[in-house]
Amino acid sequence: MNWIIVAGVITVITVVAIVGQRKGWVDFSWNQRRRGGSMTIADEAFNPTRYEAQVEMDRQSILPAPAPLPGDDDKGVYRGTIRIKI
Repeated sequence: MNWIIVAGVITVITVVAIVGQRKGWVDFSWNQRRRGGSMTIADEAFNPTRYEAQVEMDRQSILPAPAPLPGDDDKGVYRGTIRIKI
């Protein structure tokens, strides 16, 4: 009888984790692009302010290159002719 309870608890935890991953509530992806390792999940659950601050800091530190302005020199990037085929 005890194994049914344990199996039920494990099933409920698994279903909640899968639904949370699909809904975007938690992120179990473990990618190297994110910093924090295994504590990221704990920070997200128990200290959401710190987690949101870390996400914002990552977003601000990884910015795309600024778009070129019309008055900028080409700096040797565009050599030759440009053909646009329609």
